[in-house]
Amino acid sequence: MSDREDLDDQSIGEFLGQLAARMAAPGAGATAAVEAALAASLIAMVGRFSTDEEHADLVREIVAAADAQRDVCLQAAADDQAAFTAVAEAMKLPRDTTDEEEERRRRLSEVQLAATRPPLAVLRSATELVGLAERVLPVANPNLVSDVAAATAAARAAATTARLAVEANLAGIQDEAARTDLVSTVAAVEDLARRADEVETEVRQRMRG
Repeated sequence: MSDREDLDDQSIGEFLGQLAARMAAPGAGATAAVEAALAASLIAMVGRFSTDEEHADLVREIVAAADAQRDVCLQAAADDQAAFTAVAEAMKLPRDTTDEEEERRRRLSEVQLAATRPPLAVLRSATELVGLAERVLPVANPNLVSDVAAATAAARAAATTARLAVEANLAGIQDEAARTDLVSTVAAVEDLARRADEVETEVRQRMRG
């Protein structure tokens, strides 16, 4: 059974229990992925309740994209658990001699760079999900606009958590070019957060009438 299948079979309670336990994984990266999957699920739900025929094609496209992103996020959660475990194992490598210390440092650099990939995937998903929320809001069932804002709040949380998961690995990455690229990539979180806030502001204005 793959890690993704393990995750699919878990109840929310089981996942939270593992998250709370003294275990190498899951951690912040998997949490970010689940937050983004929640955003995807909310957007898909809003779309499925938005049945105006005039916008049927648009809504169908949004729902399909949200469903696809939920799958991407769940895979990222599973990938993050595997990557985090690899980092934990590398930290246990011996460092009693100069050669051992250098090998440990090299291995940590390698696995910590790999560990940034799942949260980067989450960040990409969160960006797309905010875009989907922006598109569905004008045509959403009026009774569910608060769920659109909830989706962007979850996507924002996913992105900021994913950024932290990336930044937690930066110090151990020896490749300066890779580090610079990672710092540049996660800077996009600021714009995503701004857009999420704008959706929430619009939704709150609508609800006040």
